[in-house]
Amino acid sequence: MSTTESPVATPTTADAPSVPPAKGMRKNGKNWHDTKKPFRPSAGLTSYEKRQEARKHQDAVKEREREMKEEKEAERKAHIQRIKDRREAKEEKARYEKMAEKMNRKRVERLKRREKRNKLLS
Repeated sequence: MSTTESPVATPTTADAPSVPPAKGMRKNGKNWHDTKKPFRPSAGLTSYEKRQEARKHQDAVKEREREMKEEKEAERKAHIQRIKDRREAKEEKARYEKMAEKMNRKRVERLKRREKRNKLLS
């Protein structure tokens, strides 16, 4: 073996042209066309900080909407409860009036007081 180098030259990075690696043949055979990339005109236009700020704003708006919905639902339930209480009082009054027709007024009042006492205990 000689000390001289072999005549075969190895390609270096400076000699090789900068061409992107081939991805194979296209299905339709039109290899002279560039490969298409997704069309995203707004991609990269807004900064990360602006997106985060907008997201925080949206979260705040959603939280406020949730609070308003809960408030409205609470008002609705309170209204329904008032209606139920009113109906119950009306029925009770009618029941006592019906009792008063049959028995003495003092006895009816005594029964009312007793029932209220029992209602408070339970």
